[in-house]
Amino acid sequence: MSIFNEDFLWGGAIAANQYEGGYQEGGKGLGPVDLLPNKDENRVHVMYHPELAMKEKFNYYPSHQAIDGYHYFKEDIAMFAEMGFKCLRMSVSWPRIFPNGDEETPNEAGLKFYDELFDECLKYNIEPVVTLNHFDTPIYLYEKYDGWTNRKLIDFFVRYASVMFNRYKGKVKYWLTFNEINILQVLPFLGGSFDPEKFENPLQTKYQAAHHQLVASALATKLAREIDPANKIGCMLAAGEAYPNTCNPNDIWAAKMLDREGFFFIDVQVRGKYPSYSRRFFEEQQLEIKQEKEDAEILKNTVDFIGFSYYSTKVVSADEQVLSSSEKTDGNIFSSLENPYLPKSEWGWIIDPMGLRITMNTLYDRYQVPLFVVENGLGAVDKPNEAGIIEDDYRINYLSEHIQAVGEAVKDGVEVWGYTPWGCIDIISAGTGQMSKRYGFIYVDLDDNGVGSFKRSKKASFDWYKQVIASNGEKVGRNNDEF
Repeated sequence: MSIFNEDFLWGGAIAANQYEGGYQEGGKGLGPVDLLPNKDENRVHVMYHPELAMKEKFNYYPSHQAIDGYHYFKEDIAMFAEMGFKCLRMSVSWPRIFPNGDEETPNEAGLKFYDELFDECLKYNIEPVVTLNHFDTPIYLYEKYDGWTNRKLIDFFVRYASVMFNRYKGKVKYWLTFNEINILQVLPFLGGSFDPEKFENPLQTKYQAAHHQLVASALATKLAREIDPANKIGCMLAAGEAYPNTCNPNDIWAAKMLDREGFFFIDVQVRGKYPSYSRRFFEEQQLEIKQEKEDAEILKNTVDFIGFSYYSTKVVSADEQVLSSSEKTDGNIFSSLENPYLPKSEWGWIIDPMGLRITMNTLYDRYQVPLFVVENGLGAVDKPNEAGIIEDDYRINYLSEHIQAVGEAVKDGVEVWGYTPWGCIDIISAGTGQMSKRYGFIYVDLDDNGVGSFKRSKKASFDWYKQVIASNGEKVGRNNDEF
């Protein structure tokens, strides 16, 4: 007997701005990622300085064609079905539905694209798990309204959400409002289409924008249930436990404070109000969040589940000398001190399967609502062997260990709805814009400059994951060893 429920949602995860391409087709508008160059033209620097994205002209924009899912989605979904996917975690491009974001009526051509995409999923009994805003706030809203710093975006988002819930009633029942909502504090251009440096108090601006997103999320949650009581709507956190560098109480407190930066958002979305610790933080930082009198009541519309991404844990110190003199390692946006007990990926990300179990227990202990692992995976360079096959045992090992960690969390009593590895088909990297940083079970013939045949082919991990799903997570080893 599998430790996973019979209705456990095995699948994979992609995002519109990294998968679709077709950036000028069907009347689509621009999102922030459409203005980001590739790694060679300093993509990360541009993310942190949006004025460069708006002013500079770069040689290559990876999202413009991505892997051309706009035209290849039927072929891709057929391959997902061959693996046995129960669900596909994906996003809708807001600027494909409302090109500017503030229109009264949606773009019918954009809706027809998703009509076909969802129908293709349902043809194979694949449940769409849909994120409404995955780093895709229309760039026009950046230009005209300063993005989510402006309260008007609440109404624009709710209008968009209403169109989606009504159009796909009975077709889509799993929804996420904002992807990795806590990214807003670190990369506000991606997370909220605004530049905090344009304002007198950047920190105040970030938390004001966060408030607007939290209100919008709560209104969308309320609306989803009104339109279809069968809808399940969740929030989404970029997760990963913060470990103290030592057992010095100051390090332990620093780790707790770092975790709270993300929990702040989920506390509101699950508990329906601002956490008690935020009062002191706002006072000490001299922040005053502008709220309307109805906001407190709106925030009581709480989510059904917590979706989260997990790639690695973080190591934190309260000692400034340690922070300044120690080696750092990369992660999913968040950097960390080195962890001497753990290996790293080719991109320097800490590999910590046990950390996934720890993170899941922390989230479930804190919130007591179902969890959904909607992103987890290993970015690596894949090279075909002499027979042209990619033997990606490193990916199989990584995912096997993390699936076992999810299983251990289930044994611990954590309620988990599903598991969708990130980039189930190779897509462009959000952080670097590279194709060479691959996550998928399916290889896409494209290089970092967007040159290639777009041909899809199976990696060794394809058949492995097929067996994982067929056994409902019982057979997860390289040779289909039982869990």
